[in-house]
Amino acid sequence: MTTGSVSPRRADTRRNNERIIAAAKESLTCTGEVSYNAIAKKAEVGVGTVYRHFPTPESLVLAVYQSEVRTLVDRAHALLRDKPPHQAFRTWTGHLARYMMTKHGLASALQAASRTAYEGVAAKSYEAILSTVSTLLDANVEAGEIRAHLDPETVLRALGGVMFLDPDGDWQNETDQLFDLVWRGMRTD
Repeated sequence: MTTGSVSPRRADTRRNNERIIAAAKESLTCTGEVSYNAIAKKAEVGVGTVYRHFPTPESLVLAVYQSEVRTLVDRAHALLRDKPPHQAFRTWTGHLARYMMTKHGLASALQAASRTAYEGVAAKSYEAILSTVSTLLDANVEAGEIRAHLDPETVLRALGGVMFLDPDGDWQNETDQLFDLVWRGMRTD
């Protein structure tokens, strides 16, 4: 038995899974539909491979949703490594807004998913995003940028205003305006 390496078959399976999710995300974002044939073609795999990975459209939609949340959470950690805390939080808020803009196409597909399956995934996703906001707040408190003891859930609710932005409008500028307003409320001075 070898340790530390991934078998070529397992690596190929993981790459196929990632390509299928990426193709499904694009399809859901553009059309709001899940066509296994179109997704297989875009992912450059056979339609049987799509069905093996995701036996139901619901499982594929939920996988796309989970992937998007994971990407959003991972970005915050990368930003905190590469930027000052204030810049990391501002940039991450832009990613949150972009996530919300792309989620519009995913929303109808998520509504079609069984309520119990979606609620479980949504609850875990909310906790992951809330934890990320908490991490960003802690980094900014430590840097002396914002006051301590802010409730991460309240801050997330305030940032939730990005859900009301028009994906076809100037949502980037409006996200900056929203962030500036929330930021002023959190500042130490």
